[in-house]
Amino acid sequence: MRAFTAILFDFDGTLADSYAAIAASVNYVRALSAMDPLDEATVRGLVGHGLQQLMASVVPGQPAEVTTAQYTEHHPRVMTSHTRLLPGVSHVLPILRERGIRLGVCSNKPVAFTQSLCESLGLTQYMEVITGPETCGHAKPNPAMLLYAAGALGASPVNTLYVGDMVVDIQTARAAGMSVYVVPTGSHSRETLLEAEPDRLMESMVELVQDLPSR
Repeated sequence: MRAFTAILFDFDGTLADSYAAIAASVNYVRALSAMDPLDEATVRGLVGHGLQQLMASVVPGQPAEVTTAQYTEHHPRVMTSHTRLLPGVSHVLPILRERGIRLGVCSNKPVAFTQSLCESLGLTQYMEVITGPETCGHAKPNPAMLLYAAGALGASPVNTLYVGDMVVDIQTARAAGMSVYVVPTGSHSRETLLEAEPDRLMESMVELVQDLPSR
């Protein structure tokens, strides 16, 4: 593993399995429009491009600003109880910090939700910066939030690694001039991720520290 000075993580599908929570809020909003519920697997495939785009996909024909507000009002009721850390995350993060690597989160999830979940899952003790589309006014694949987070950590893009679970994460890291690793624990399959040519595909987060160089 390269001696990165900072590592940034996506949230949904990378650090945590939050799809049950997202599906619950999606189906709450769909019910308000008299639409049948979607299964979690369907919702999983639509996540990752920002909340307004998700709402446009799952409640077509309704104003996105209205459905986004409905989702935002409902989601705090379910997000903590329906979200869990993915395997290996609680093992890896303290090791990275012990090695002096600075850590952050860059997600297309609304930043208030990400901050709240990081706190409830015990991640804020490791994450020095948490960003979302509101931070810089752009969602991924625009690289603005990644560049902002790296700067906040005092790291250059060339010495920063981004870890995600979707093709959009690969595209964003490339646009930011960062290396990118992916895990097939979120919205995209191994095959889809490999086709997008990440620097590395990890089967689980534990691989992130297996070849970590001494400092």
